Amino acid sequence: MSARMTTAALFVADERARALLASAHDGPLWLAIQSPAGYGKSTLLRELAEAVQRAGSDRGVLFVDDAHLLPEERLRELAEHVAGQRGGLVLAYRPWPRPPALGDLVTRLRPFVLAPFSERQTAQYLGSGATTALARYLHTQAGGVPRFVERLAVAVEQPGGEVPPAALVQFRADLDGLPAEVRGLLLAFATGLELPADLLGALLDTDLVRVDELLEAARATGLLGADGRPVPVARRAVALLSPAAQRTAVWQRLAELQLARGGTVLPLARSVLAAGVGGAGLAAAFEAAADEALADEPALAAELFAHASAAGRPTAARRALAAALAGDLDAGLRIADQLVAVESSPDRAAGAAVAATALAHRGQLGRSAELYGWSGTPSSAAFAAVGFLGTGQPGRASQVAPDGPPTLLAGAAALMAAGVRESLTGSATGALSTLVQASALLEPAGQAVLLPDSPAALAALVALHSGELDIGESVLDRAVAVDMGATLMSRRHRLLQAWILMVRGCTTAAEERLASLGAARLEPRDLLFAAALEVGIARRNSDLAALHRGWGRAREAVMRHPVDLFTLLPLGELAVAAARLGEQARLAAHVHDAYALLERLENPPLWTAPMRWSGLHAAILAEEPAAADDHVAALVDGADHSRYGSVVAAAALSWIEVLRGIVDTPKVEAAARGLHGAGLCWDAARLAGQAAIRTSDRKAMTTLLDCARLFQGRPQGTRSSAAEHMPDATAQPVQTRLSEREQEVAELVLTGLTYKQIGDRLFISAKTVEHHVARMRQRLGCTSRSDLLARLRAMTADRPGGEPLRRAPWPRRPSE
Repeated sequence: MSARMTTAALFVADERARALLASAHDGPLWLAIQSPAGYGKSTLLRELAEAVQRAGSDRGVLFVDDAHLLPEERLRELAEHVAGQRGGLVLAYRPWPRPPALGDLVTRLRPFVLAPFSERQTAQYLGSGATTALARYLHTQAGGVPRFVERLAVAVEQPGGEVPPAALVQFRADLDGLPAEVRGLLLAFATGLELPADLLGALLDTDLVRVDELLEAARATGLLGADGRPVPVARRAVALLSPAAQRTAVWQRLAELQLARGGTVLPLARSVLAAGVGGAGLAAAFEAAADEALADEPALAAELFAHASAAGRPTAARRALAAALAGDLDAGLRIADQLVAVESSPDRAAGAAVAATALAHRGQLGRSAELYGWSGTPSSAAFAAVGFLGTGQPGRASQVAPDGPPTLLAGAAALMAAGVRESLTGSATGALSTLVQASALLEPAGQAVLLPDSPAALAALVALHSGELDIGESVLDRAVAVDMGATLMSRRHRLLQAWILMVRGCTTAAEERLASLGAARLEPRDLLFAAALEVGIARRNSDLAALHRGWGRAREAVMRHPVDLFTLLPLGELAVAAARLGEQARLAAHVHDAYALLERLENPPLWTAPMRWSGLHAAILAEEPAAADDHVAALVDGADHSRYGSVVAAAALSWIEVLRGIVDTPKVEAAARGLHGAGLCWDAARLAGQAAIRTSDRKAMTTLLDCARLFQGRPQGTRSSAAEHMPDATAQPVQTRLSEREQEVAELVLTGLTYKQIGDRLFISAKTVEHHVARMRQRLGCTSRSDLLARLRAMTADRPGGEPLRRAPWPRRPSE
């Protein structure tokens, strides 16, 4: 395609040009064609000459190109030619320079002003082989200037990204031929700044009349678009190809003027970075631009602060802050540690605050609290209190006194500390309200605040621990919308959104939200939540293979993060998964630490109930009735604290009764409805489903199955497929269910073992395993192996955490 694109082929006539060419045979042409360089004047002039020649009316017609360069004497001769009506004149010229004789001449001719290509003309020029996306990209980059379209078409094959150097070098001749003042003006425009005439006058050290002349000269080059700004490709070419000495001088002077006026310098700094220009003369501009970028683009701010620091500006503390906000905790910690280590540094407190924040995200909440307490910044006392409370040190939390002006951050931090304290000693409603208020207070600050944890995240945790999932979702949605805490908090907010979806039973949506985090490296706290989410989703989907895969990553995440109050949810989820996989020993120390932490905090009901609820299910899966009874007792003790506490206590009692073979349908249904009302939709469906397969009362079974379907969002009394949540097998009479041996075989079949491997585990022959599988197919009415596997998976999905398909009831208590 590009090889055929020559200057001769550059002319793509629009409707006006086609009409002009069609009129070439009507009589003598008296025409003045005006446009900046590169718009196709010469090509149109040539096309007109050929049209006139074909019409046989070229006798006496003069065709003159680049009339703006003609001497006065020649222009006067052309004026006499027009006055004498000697056969016609077609003149092509740029709008600048405009000698007086040229101005007088063009007033005698019919004007014709060339416009840039439309996007359609650009596409026509490129030909049928170019895609619409490529045509649009080249048109935008070239600003519709035909010559620039031609240059780009030769060098660009795919739309998007930076224009390749091969296209930019073609502009060198255009720039080398410009007067220094015009090139300086273009360099100023290349920064993207708003440039009023008085600022340009100061920059170029000239008066406003001369500024206007230079603007006209710059427009005549074609490098400026109709809006007076450089077209994108020209802007980059001017920045990269202008002489380095002039470029540095112009940009340094422009930065000084902008700073003196209190204007923005961020666009200038972007251009400077793109061109690779630096030096002490631009240090102040880099620093000011970094301050501008800090709120919205912390990564760019960190880069700009680094350049300013290299030129001697004192920006280390702000650079550490920007790096941390951008999620680069390695850089933030490294710089902050250097600041703290220097006793004479005025930025030790700021450095300590950055280091404390980084440590909180890396799971070192206790060490983070100590650093916050030492730093003494306005918000540090409150953040220290949150850290001490989260690590079970309420005494130390009360020893830290706030100090400093009541900024938004300091006010929000104080509310965060008050909310966490209320969650330990007061009501769940009061704690949640305080944390929601803290989040609302911090919303205007958006990305500009560095947080060890956000009030939105803490509010979501309290909401999850108290069954107020709607409020948790709302506060997280608002935090995500304002990008509270920038990149550093963004992943945490999205992980908690996914957690709420998982708890509700929306595992597909939760998995999608988890996947949206991409392959970015997660800090230990986020990694722990992500690993627990992966395991929790797999458990709820009864996907044993995914559960095994996730468990390996989860073990590493647990090892990297000490236990604290704000990670009890993922720890509880992993405890259930560990019991499902027979890996309780690997998590025992962490679970012990969790209960010890709660004990130090005097077992606050809000935080204790979810941990006990998870412990109950872990005990059920591990077949530890005594441990299960202990968890139930603890839940019952905290039942009066909140609605959520009473709900899980009632559900726990129902679970134990169901496992002991006591299925009180109204009681089970009420308990399941309570769980569903608290947002624990998956748990509600599992309780009802497990009770259904453990009762021999056909009516009760049907009622509970419908209840389970309802809690999972399925219509009552219907089954969509053989693999539906409640399979047909569970609704069949007792005598048609699988035998105990068949259930053992089914469990192993679903793990993917071969008949021989199953036989080796059960001390039976592979042939006997095959007979068991055949009988299961017959009992369940399956026509194929895939149908059998689907039904067995569906039966497994009915069980909390995937416990064996059918177990004998747990031993009853002596009083029963």
